[in-house]
Amino acid sequence: MPVLRLRTASVAACLALAVPLGACGDKPPATPRAPAVATSAADAGGMAALTAAAKKEGSLNTIALPGDWANYGALIDGFQKKYGIKVTVENPEGTSQDEINALKEHRRDGRAPDVIDVGGSFAQAAARQGLLAPYEVAAYDDIPEEQKDHRARWSNNYGGYISIGCDAKRVKTCPATFADLRKPEYKGKVALNGNPTKSGSAVAGVYAAALANGGSFDDIQPGIDFFAELSRNGNFIPVESTPATIAKGQTPISIDWDFLNLGYADEFREKGTDVDWRTAIPFDGSFAQYYAQAVNKDAPHPAAARLWQEYLFSPEGQNLRLGAYARPVLMEAMEKDGTLDKAAAGKLPTVEGTPTFPTEAQREKARETVNRGWDEAVSG
Repeated sequence: MPVLRLRTASVAACLALAVPLGACGDKPPATPRAPAVATSAADAGGMAALTAAAKKEGSLNTIALPGDWANYGALIDGFQKKYGIKVTVENPEGTSQDEINALKEHRRDGRAPDVIDVGGSFAQAAARQGLLAPYEVAAYDDIPEEQKDHRARWSNNYGGYISIGCDAKRVKTCPATFADLRKPEYKGKVALNGNPTKSGSAVAGVYAAALANGGSFDDIQPGIDFFAELSRNGNFIPVESTPATIAKGQTPISIDWDFLNLGYADEFREKGTDVDWRTAIPFDGSFAQYYAQAVNKDAPHPAAARLWQEYLFSPEGQNLRLGAYARPVLMEAMEKDGTLDKAAAGKLPTVEGTPTFPTEAQREKARETVNRGWDEAVSG
């Protein structure tokens, strides 16, 4: 058995059974460091010590974590039940930029988020600004190199593909590609999940549109031009797409992550909502991205913040992601060590090829281009 599999399996067993890591071969340091400066569970004295410190804090501040996003409702419930730590969620429908703003605005008043969940370019920006604390979860070595910061200030946790969701009860023929969205029949129907100057998912939608229209990871401008064209012809509407706007018929076509669109379909069926929500991954603009987790450098609850990271990267946390169609960053490692929920994995939509990702420099360039040109191009 490869060494990688042996290490992964032992870590998985420790986290799944809530066994202190020290009991599984993770020897605590002779002099444990305070959670606020610990760069791993072992550095804090082992999982038992970190868990005890987190329980003593008793709270975890989070922000912009709606319950229907990548199964955060179940993740929060699971964390609270397992550890008895109360999780508060400020501004559930907030954006990645709102999260970074909150880190700055409440830096030392005890109200700041302990942790953030943001798009890749936003995580990199926060790291450059010195807002994040280095922290390696137990499964850190199994996270692909391109999915984590080399200084462990952030690590991707889950992701998906940009997709086109459509209410077949309000749209006669649902679009399957970005090219389809130009058709006159979709006038007043096409929306994004937010404004791309603030929202990571919306930026990804623009990136996907760029790839479908002659752009590249180095050139997102064709994506901006595409939405400017849709805005001029009346197809694109500047309304943030949510389950509520979909149910009301305001946004019958939504460009969003596949895990969200697929989750909305389940939600509408369970509630008996008069919506026939269907999802297509456009082959002309295939774009995948993962969302990063990070610890606030000045977290009011530093131990709980780090324990939350361990939970999100544990087999339990990763399989909960998968249960909501989000692709766990540790999926390959978990498949090898037997901890992956195969039934849930089998429900993921089929995609062609191996996903590629823009570099940090490319993402930052794209973000700057969007911030500089979106409002004028799309809003006039």
